[in-house]
Amino acid sequence: MNKDQIEGLKKELSSPRNIVIVPHKNPDGDAVGSVTALYGYLIQLGHKVTMISPNDFPTFLKWMDYSDLFVNYEQESKKADALINEADLIFNLDHNAFHRAGNMETILSEVKSTFVMIDHHQQPDDFATYMYSDTAMSSTCEMIYHFLEMLGDTEKITPAMATAMYTGILTDTGSFKYRSTTSTTLRVAANLVDKGANSEGINRKIYDVNTPSRMKLLGVALNNMVILEKYRTAFITLTQKELDDNNFKKGDTEGFVNYALSLDGIVFAQILIEKKSESIIKTSLRSKGDFDVNQLARDNWEGGGHKNAAGGKSDLSMDDTVKKLISILPYYEKELHEVVI
Repeated sequence: MNKDQIEGLKKELSSPRNIVIVPHKNPDGDAVGSVTALYGYLIQLGHKVTMISPNDFPTFLKWMDYSDLFVNYEQESKKADALINEADLIFNLDHNAFHRAGNMETILSEVKSTFVMIDHHQQPDDFATYMYSDTAMSSTCEMIYHFLEMLGDTEKITPAMATAMYTGILTDTGSFKYRSTTSTTLRVAANLVDKGANSEGINRKIYDVNTPSRMKLLGVALNNMVILEKYRTAFITLTQKELDDNNFKKGDTEGFVNYALSLDGIVFAQILIEKKSESIIKTSLRSKGDFDVNQLARDNWEGGGHKNAAGGKSDLSMDDTVKKLISILPYYEKELHEVVI
């Protein structure tokens, strides 16, 4: 975001505005953290602010301050549409294309409001008047911190905002282990601790909240794991019946794909999860080194994301989706074997 954009946005925020903040569909820690942190900042400036989520998010993220104030678009679409139509400014956080907001795509593409994008995913669409896009950033929550730095307002970071931003950085860096974790990321995290984020408490609330049913579902997932040594690949499948038999709740499969990626010698991991309500197979892709799953997801799974973490979907059956996955691997065999880990 250049100096002119910063000055323009400062002017936009200098008097009370109707503001809507929107994360992507199926919000994760970075999405919920960045939205609630920005909400905490904007209400201090006297704006009327509404957070609208395309759908619900996992229980293990609902302890954060302001998380109970989200309008759920799936449940209250008429109310949400009215709020969007009245908005002077709409902040799109942690996503860079309207289709990533699920069923909100239509209203967002039609409304005449001024858009502000803050996001770290690749290949952003060109819809925002004010755009802060940086694929080198660890997380959108780290970008919110730098955004407040640009505005000269880091002194307005409350303990609740610090907690939200730390949560997003923690989850999107895999507890600071991904290559996107830079020395700047660590300094930002340290500053957030100084401003009230409780590192131990946040870790406990995110990672130490397993239920017996989730642990049993993890056992099913690991039992279903297939290892293809020839392609340095491992994948996991979960059918709707397996989810139902283990009392699946939103967020229960979070991180399962990383167990496959953690195998020695594995470069690429993918999980395939059946969602009968949408007639799709939802998929998450993870990789090590320079193997680009963002492009793989864009080319094969109607998705995208980051170089080492992406998502997508398949409209095929589970069996046919598995066959498709296996069929495309030979095209990536050379790349997979060239990766140094």
